[in-house]
Amino acid sequence: MVFNFSKNVELIEVLKIKKYTMKNSKGIIALVSLSLFITNYASHIGSYTSSASLSSPNFRYVKLVKGETEISKILGFVGLSTEALVSDAKINMFQNYPLKDNQAYANISVDFKNSNFLVVKKTKVTITADIVEFIK
Repeated sequence: MVFNFSKNVELIEVLKIKKYTMKNSKGIIALVSLSLFITNYASHIGSYTSSASLSSPNFRYVKLVKGETEISKILGFVGLSTEALVSDAKINMFQNYPLKDNQAYANISVDFKNSNFLVVKKTKVTITADIVEFIK
């Protein structure tokens, strides 16, 4: 049996290169994953108010309604202010769920969701409310 040492040396060199490449690719994958994790996050903020007086048992619950709007900004440019987003979400809710006689919105909640991915920031505003109907 004859051993060809030059082929074994070549094989060892190839294995070393593959091992080095695998280490580097794992490092690159880890670096890219970390940078995406750092730049990709979401935050939620909300507030709650009641606009109708529900202290007496003179009403009935009708349903839960909501209005939404969202905007994306690239590098912080182009977009509406937060107040305009809230107003648009409110108008969306009013148009989709108009009130009838003796009805009112109650337990109004305004929620903000901010998502960031690299240079894009997305803001979504959701307004939810209960519709109650007052009994005569």
